[in-house]
Amino acid sequence: MFVDRVEIHVRAGDGGNGAISFHREKFIAAGGPDGGDGGHGGSVILKVSDQMTTLLDFRYKRKYVAGNGENGKGANRHGKNGEDLVIFVPRGTLVREKKSNAIIVDMTEIDEYVLLKGGRGGWGNARFATPTRQAPRFAKPGTKGQEMDVILELKLLADVGLIGYPNVGKSTLLSVISAARPKIANYHFTTLTPNLGMVSIGEHQSFAVADIPGLIEGAADGAGLGIDFLRHIERCRLLVHVVDVSGIEGRDPVVDYEQINSELFLYSEELAKRPQIVAANKIDIAEDDTLLNKLINHCDDYGVPVYPISAAANRGVKELMNAVAAQLATLPPIKVYESEYQAVAEKEDEETKVEIRNGVYIVTGERLRHLLAMVDPTDRESLAYMEKVLRSQGVFDMLEEMGIQEGDTVNLFGYEFEYVK
Repeated sequence: MFVDRVEIHVRAGDGGNGAISFHREKFIAAGGPDGGDGGHGGSVILKVSDQMTTLLDFRYKRKYVAGNGENGKGANRHGKNGEDLVIFVPRGTLVREKKSNAIIVDMTEIDEYVLLKGGRGGWGNARFATPTRQAPRFAKPGTKGQEMDVILELKLLADVGLIGYPNVGKSTLLSVISAARPKIANYHFTTLTPNLGMVSIGEHQSFAVADIPGLIEGAADGAGLGIDFLRHIERCRLLVHVVDVSGIEGRDPVVDYEQINSELFLYSEELAKRPQIVAANKIDIAEDDTLLNKLINHCDDYGVPVYPISAAANRGVKELMNAVAAQLATLPPIKVYESEYQAVAEKEDEETKVEIRNGVYIVTGERLRHLLAMVDPTDRESLAYMEKVLRSQGVFDMLEEMGIQEGDTVNLFGYEFEYVK
């Protein structure tokens, strides 16, 4: 089964909490704080596997979670770091953030990418000991690992895309020019998945060709199979438009040519401008050259070259491939997509804010909440640490700018204090 688009949920590991611990040993009084740090959470790493050609492995497993860091322990023992999670993907996979559909990374030219970073381990209370704060009874919790829903989208890495209506001979042509052995039969939609083949021209030039199935009228709107596979020709540097000029099915090659190009335009204007070479196929079973000449005259108006061929009889195929190779030599490399996704380090709800409700100054902000998560309001040294954090985060400045007066009430994550200048 060919699977080329999946949605998965990925989450990096959480950092472990720092430990609150004091050294206890016989005959040693006031041993001091010895809480160790928490371990860092594992990251989610994407890695290219050139043995993978489909996203089938993701069809039944949709959730991927890296390991959490261990909590710190007494005796200054740090928690173990969480294990990284490595996810293998085929080369050419686009990774998108689901909510915005923005491209995060194109796994074409890079082999490894850190998709999500694990949370940092929290500091143990040994880190907070100072000459004036010798017995801190607080520690930092570990931060949460990043998580998101992503879309994996495979775009085949082919230099040339064979396009055209079903049953015009694309699969036959691919079987003649390469070692690929696609299914070939005399009925529409024989090809249900893209097929790839390598073409060698002489000793020093080769290129990849993809047979794209299912293009019919309305493909860009979901008709047939085309909408599922149009994405695979987005990377192609050159399109070989295969057209049946035999007339045995009563089709007009000019109408077919225009209709397929119309579908390309409806799907992507950029794709419609991609260089093309027309392969006028099945000349061996045409009654005369009427339809062939009609197509040639029509394509001349666009400056598109036409090569009469018979893929089944292997006539004109060599000339067509030489023309393809010559055209490729003048074109830029396979397209690599730039990242469109900008990771936001701090969300709006993480920003520290102050608002007044019923005369009470309420302080909010997830980052500040994290910094004060293990503060003990009943402990004098812990409160001193909290005051230092509030001052460094600019909370006192915000309160004063809003006109707070001595004796006013401040609500800090459920705890209420009187403001004292």
